[in-house]
Amino acid sequence: VYKIILDIYTVLHLCALFSTYEGPVGRISSGLHTFAVTVVLQPGTLKLHGQHLAQSVVLKAVQGFISNPESNKPLTLSFHGWSGTGKNFVARIVADNMYRDGVKSECVRLFIAPFHFPHARLVDTYKGQLREAIRDMVLRCPQTLFIFDEAEKLHPGLIDAIKPYMDHYDNVDGVSYRRAVFLFLSNIGGTTINDVALDFWHSGQNREDIGMEDLEHRLRAEAMESQGTRSGFAQSELMSGHLIDFFVPFLPLEYRHVKLCARDAYAARGLEPDEGTLDEVAKAMLYVPKEERLFSAQGCKSIPQRINFFLP
Repeated sequence: VYKIILDIYTVLHLCALFSTYEGPVGRISSGLHTFAVTVVLQPGTLKLHGQHLAQSVVLKAVQGFISNPESNKPLTLSFHGWSGTGKNFVARIVADNMYRDGVKSECVRLFIAPFHFPHARLVDTYKGQLREAIRDMVLRCPQTLFIFDEAEKLHPGLIDAIKPYMDHYDNVDGVSYRRAVFLFLSNIGGTTINDVALDFWHSGQNREDIGMEDLEHRLRAEAMESQGTRSGFAQSELMSGHLIDFFVPFLPLEYRHVKLCARDAYAARGLEPDEGTLDEVAKAMLYVPKEERLFSAQGCKSIPQRINFFLP
């Protein structure tokens, strides 16, 4: 019964996280060359706004990994940023472009840290369950996509227990994990990312000029410095063992991005709002810091629900 409840919760959580995305029916791995078109150019689909770094890095990382059958380790990506900036959205796009059935594929497994692994006292039990789940998934589907949401809430011992599956081993107990993809989604580094974006704004530079060199090393450093905190992800051997291939920053969203999200949410319902309506939706959001009021505190997370208030 407990397993059935977990499976139902996982499906509902996936639906909630990704309900605002209208992408293709999905692609198998050979279709990853359509990834950029799906995100940027395809008419009628919802788009990823304000995330030039994530869009570029994830596309190249996944595309390169899929096209290289001789990879010496699984692909491990860590998504960082505030809530509502698009981390789950991009995870959905990755799934849709790797598998025909997208996140509904039997090759996709989502773990939600505070739900699936809520009690520190049961970490030894969780270790066995997680190792078994990963092994079973990879035996059925060598190119499995594992998504760990709210990764900062994972117990360090739990992550260390699955470290061998992400390391440079030919196999672990006779099973190769080199074709698997691991995505870790967390808010670690969100403040650092926002500080860099704010510095660029204060200096009159375009946010599109922010490069990975401005952020990735700072994210790595903050993650390592967080080892004294309660974040199991930061304390894990994934960090100290340098097994994260890319630390992917998701920038805070500005007023103009919120308007684009609102436009997309209306379009998903077959509606074409005027600029005044989009402004009303965007103005209803909370913006920070207090002085500049530049970044949406919730990103675009609540936009699909908020537009209900502005419907005729």
